[in-house]
Amino acid sequence: METKVSTGTAVMDWLLEGGYDKSVITTIYGPAGSGKSNLCLLCIANSVKGHKVIFIDTEGNFSTTRFKQLCPDYKKALERIILLKPTNFKEQEASIAKLKELIKQDIGIIFVDSISALYRAELQKEDNKGVNSAMVTLVHDLLEIGRKKDIPIIMTAQVYADFEEKGKVNLVGGSIIRNMSKCLIELQVSGPNRRAIIRKHRSIEEGKSIIFRIVDEGIKEVER
Repeated sequence: METKVSTGTAVMDWLLEGGYDKSVITTIYGPAGSGKSNLCLLCIANSVKGHKVIFIDTEGNFSTTRFKQLCPDYKKALERIILLKPTNFKEQEASIAKLKELIKQDIGIIFVDSISALYRAELQKEDNKGVNSAMVTLVHDLLEIGRKKDIPIIMTAQVYADFEEKGKVNLVGGSIIRNMSKCLIELQVSGPNRRAIIRKHRSIEEGKSIIFRIVDEGIKEVER
C-alpha cells in the first residue's frame, strides 16, 4: 500500500523521499512569496489525479491564472477542486467543521493555505479569549480526518522575525502547529532562489534541503 502522495514535483519528491506522508499533517512555512501556495497548486496539477481535492483558501492565494500555467488539463483539474474561502477565523472554523460532511466524497488530499492568517488576525482583537484553544481543535480535527481517510493534510503557515536571533523566523501558531505536524518544511528566500529545508520528519534527517527557483511551468532545481 502506498504511504505517500507525490508532491507533483521531482524536486520536492526527492526532498521528501517520495512525497507527502499520508495520515499526517505536513506544514510548509515561510515568508510571503517563498512558494508555499505554488507547492500546493503543483501538487494538485500533477498528483492526486482521479480524486477530489479540498482547498481551504484563507488568504486569496488560489490563482486560477497560475494554475493554468501549471496544469495543461486545467479545466478537468478545476472540476476536482472543492474550494472553501473563509474570510475570518469563525468562518475558518465552519469550513473545517464542514469537512466532516465533504470527506464522504472521494477526497485524495486536503490543503489549508494558510492555517495561520485568520488565527493571527483573531489574536489581534481585544476579545481573543479561547482562540488558542479553538486553534488546537481545528488542527486536531484536520489530523483526525487525515488519519481516518488515510490522506495527507498539507497546511501552509506564516512566519514572523525572531527579535533575539537575527535571521531566524518563528512559526505563527507556534507549538500548536509544531506538535501536531509530523513534517515541517521551512522555505527561505534568497534573491530569485528558494530553499526548502526539512525541520521535522519521522524518517528524514533534519536539515536536508534543496534549492529551487519558481518558473512559469512550476519549480526548477538550482545546482549548488
